[in-house]
Amino acid sequence: MRLPVVIVLLAAALTAAPVAGPASAAPPRYLDAGAPVEQRVADLLKRMTLDDKIGQMTQAERAPASADPSMVTKLRLGSVLSGGGSAPTPNTPAAWVETVNTLQKAALATPLKIPLLYGVDAVHGHGHLLGATVFPHNLGLGATRDRGLVRDVYAATAEETAASGVPWNFSPCVCVTRDERWGRTYESFGEDPSLVIEMEGAIDALQENGVLATAKHFAGDGDTEFGTGNGDFTIDQGVTVTSRKDFARVDLAPFVSAVREHRVGAVMPSFSSVDWTEDGVGNPVKMHASKELITGYLKHRLGFDGLVVTDWEGIHQLPDPSVPATAPRPTPLQVRTGVNAGIDLFMEPTSAPRFVTLLKAEVTAGRVPMARIDDAVRRVLRTKFRLGLFEHPYAEAGEVGTAEHRALAREAVAKSQVLLKNTGHALPLRTDSRLYVAGRNADDIGNQAGGWTLDWQGRSGRDTIPGTTILEGIRAVAPDVTYSADASAPIGKDDVGVVVVGETPYAEGFGDVGAPPWPTGTAAQKEKKLLTLQPGDKKVVDKVCAATGTCVVLLVSGRPQVVTDQLPVMDALVASWLPGSEGAGVADVLFGKRPFTGRLPVTWPRTTAQVPINVGDRSYHPLFPYGWGIRT
Repeated sequence: MRLPVVIVLLAAALTAAPVAGPASAAPPRYLDAGAPVEQRVADLLKRMTLDDKIGQMTQAERAPASADPSMVTKLRLGSVLSGGGSAPTPNTPAAWVETVNTLQKAALATPLKIPLLYGVDAVHGHGHLLGATVFPHNLGLGATRDRGLVRDVYAATAEETAASGVPWNFSPCVCVTRDERWGRTYESFGEDPSLVIEMEGAIDALQENGVLATAKHFAGDGDTEFGTGNGDFTIDQGVTVTSRKDFARVDLAPFVSAVREHRVGAVMPSFSSVDWTEDGVGNPVKMHASKELITGYLKHRLGFDGLVVTDWEGIHQLPDPSVPATAPRPTPLQVRTGVNAGIDLFMEPTSAPRFVTLLKAEVTAGRVPMARIDDAVRRVLRTKFRLGLFEHPYAEAGEVGTAEHRALAREAVAKSQVLLKNTGHALPLRTDSRLYVAGRNADDIGNQAGGWTLDWQGRSGRDTIPGTTILEGIRAVAPDVTYSADASAPIGKDDVGVVVVGETPYAEGFGDVGAPPWPTGTAAQKEKKLLTLQPGDKKVVDKVCAATGTCVVLLVSGRPQVVTDQLPVMDALVASWLPGSEGAGVADVLFGKRPFTGRLPVTWPRTTAQVPINVGDRSYHPLFPYGWGIRT
């Protein structure tokens, strides 16, 4: 795959206007593309003022930066991101590139002309870009057990991300999901750390195609205990209560591989906390404040030489008893705690100016040592040199949503489908059968794409993004199809039922099962999340399965749904996960064009009381075990 052509070499621009010295002097060492990276970093670092350095440690959000690009120049910002749902208008590759290049021009207007590093959460394809290929979420990719396919998916993601001018992806999530009630379950490749490690070729695929990868969230965010979070946060952003031995085995293991085997370029700490049970003090430490784990373990023990970037306003959650809860964030204590813990780049979407002011004051007062500042800036600069941003700061728009990429996504969808039950060879279906398709997720591409699609929380809707719904995929191969979302249309006595139900989109805390109501969000986001089917879904399943001789049920969801009570009426049950934009891939296995080969990446619970349940538990009696999957 070819990356978009880049234009306007930075070195050429600087030749006409040298940074320092007489007109006849040679360009600074850091502009010598042939010099070793570490020499270039050292040369540039010694030329930088404190303002330059602090700016490089600061990341603002697209909206305020685009509204006033001069803030990039004034603050000497090192990075800008697009948060969930933050996209230019129109939402096209050309508009993305124009935005990135405009901000890049502002960065190059600084005295040392250090280029900007732009990032985005392209967690299942470049989902925020309308028209991009939307691949299955990681849990579905884990079900494929196909390392080569996962590499291809992430290579295509890199190509489409770069086509919008973005060289940094806050992905992949190498967390290990251990509790289905966690609203980010679908971001994980699975519940077994060995499976997650097996899928980490995703890192290589991004970085070999010119896009910086980010291993997140360091560490333990999928292993937090229910009900142990702060305020409204329950599972998400909660506390991992564990022993050091188990933390290393389950939660740290994927990061060891990501750093040592795959040379990941960036690591993002988790919002969650860790509480070592053997210490017996019951004092959870926020990951953004853990010098022991960020500096001691990640940087020193593992030898990580890339950059550590906070999650969205990550230091704002650090405890600070010295100020009221209503005090502006971040506070001075939060800033120095995060920097001294070992974080290098701070995601401060709307508070970048405040962060810059506070950090400068902390350094001036001696509460943050210059050695720590220099370490952070060295890592940011090293990353930019490795990416070639000094030579190629600007980009041109490329093509997204290509036929090649959509065919790849369709293959990934087919290989992700897990056949849980197949009584009487209900599957594969015959194309000449009379099909009665029902269920709210049969013809809703927004639901089948899930969260992190156009918006942070995703959005329901048949025409949300380009692609094919599951119903459209079925109709493309079967001529006799009746569709009724709520099963209100008459059901023929010879009809074969296909019911597509499951979840609506969500991300992060909004998807936590049992979480308190969140103060913001749409009605769909506030919809109570359950590990069982919604009442309307149950009604459709019961009605169609009772009226048809053969009944196939597909679950479109970001995690297992407890369906033990409904299972007896189903002839076949398929875990379809969140397939993304290419619903035709589901039809491919339903009709036998491709075989069912997917295997469960997580244990499927028998009851909600069993949750959490994971392979290796002492008491292990699930409805379907980890690794289960009927092949056809």
